[in-house]
Amino acid sequence: MFNDFLFKRTDNSPLIIFRIFLGILISLECYGAILTGWVRRTLIEPEFTFSFIGFEWLQPLPGYGMYVYFFLMGTLGILIALGFKYRLSIISFTLLWTAVYLMQKTSYNNHYYLLMLISLLMCFFPANQAYSLDARARPQIRNNSMYNYIKWIIVLQLFIVYTYAALAKLYADWLDFSFVQILMQSKAHYWLIGDLLQQSWLHTLISVMGILFDLLIVPALLWKPSRKAAFGFAIFFHLFNSIVFQIGIFPYLALAFTVFFFEPETIRLLFFKKKPAHKSSKTIIPACKNLIIAGFGIYFLVQLILPVRHYFIKDDVLWTEEGHRLSWRMMLRSRSGIINFKVVNNDDGSIINVNLNDHLTKKQKGRVAAYPDFIWQFAQYLKKKYSKNGAAISVYANSRVRINSGKLKPFIDPEVDLAAEPWNHFKHHNWILPSNEVKTKKASEK
Repeated sequence: MFNDFLFKRTDNSPLIIFRIFLGILISLECYGAILTGWVRRTLIEPEFTFSFIGFEWLQPLPGYGMYVYFFLMGTLGILIALGFKYRLSIISFTLLWTAVYLMQKTSYNNHYYLLMLISLLMCFFPANQAYSLDARARPQIRNNSMYNYIKWIIVLQLFIVYTYAALAKLYADWLDFSFVQILMQSKAHYWLIGDLLQQSWLHTLISVMGILFDLLIVPALLWKPSRKAAFGFAIFFHLFNSIVFQIGIFPYLALAFTVFFFEPETIRLLFFKKKPAHKSSKTIIPACKNLIIAGFGIYFLVQLILPVRHYFIKDDVLWTEEGHRLSWRMMLRSRSGIINFKVVNNDDGSIINVNLNDHLTKKQKGRVAAYPDFIWQFAQYLKKKYSKNGAAISVYANSRVRINSGKLKPFIDPEVDLAAEPWNHFKHHNWILPSNEVKTKKASEK
């Protein structure tokens, strides 16, 4: 039964149309990053970028090289959509996108991470066996079917994303609707809907529906009686997010995934009417069955563990941020802060009070003021910059941070030399001051 579930052959129309949608969205994301100035602001103008810790060797190309980099990725998106040299195109894009994802986190977004994961999965799927230039050039690769496990890998990945996103919303400032109010305050200037977005009843509705949507959308799409209604609501939900939050391709990528929830024959008749129907549901066990099960088993084990790692790190992730990224904690909190850095030359006792404007862009300053890994990385940067001629340098930070609409609270121990501190991805850093259980606005009022 297990073999029948995973290795039954089914119509591959959902995979083929998803390849086309994915390629188009990749192109829009990459070309759009150039045209909107995202590449310039994020990767060209900064004096240095805040990479993921451990990947400092990944640096933006000099000069205007990152424009070429993103143009190349956008072009690979077109090749993926056309199914031209598909395997080479999707692997190349995955490597390039992963590299640019890891080389900067100032503009961190969960959909960047999701796109990296989906692109990685697509490297292993035969998405070019129909309606592709590859199939036209090499008719021997044409096939109208795929293994059933391909659909369920996509479904499971989405289930993990949405479920962890829902569970992360179960905290005070989301449940009392105050954080949604914070989110909407910056949208008051929107034409036509700005005033509507400030209404308290809408904040309540968005908060409740946000949790319910994340919890129920995958089961509702899987269950045939509720599928069409769920799809209609998904269109409204994601278009609302696209218009209000302007989060790039993510809403449309989320909608593209829904092709895997409909019957393959429905997708074939909708998009590929001339494509021959796949009528056999024969089970064919591949020779590499055990390798497939082991490989994807390890992948999903990592996907299940990463989002819960913060439970095993001291203090509250809402305060420390330790374990926040790669955990589908989406649009959950607002962080702001005030920080001052002091560089001490231990050889002659001289002190330099750092002017952040001399080193950072506006967006980088906001991150350094409120996020511990940015604070630590900037301390390492200052140590390197001021330790020329072999001087022994210490770096101290005086920091206060606000979560959502709470009060500014001391965040970093001002007596700790951050330049001498190591970084650990899976342990608490004691130079982050205790949160006192991070009493959020409502909790502190009681």
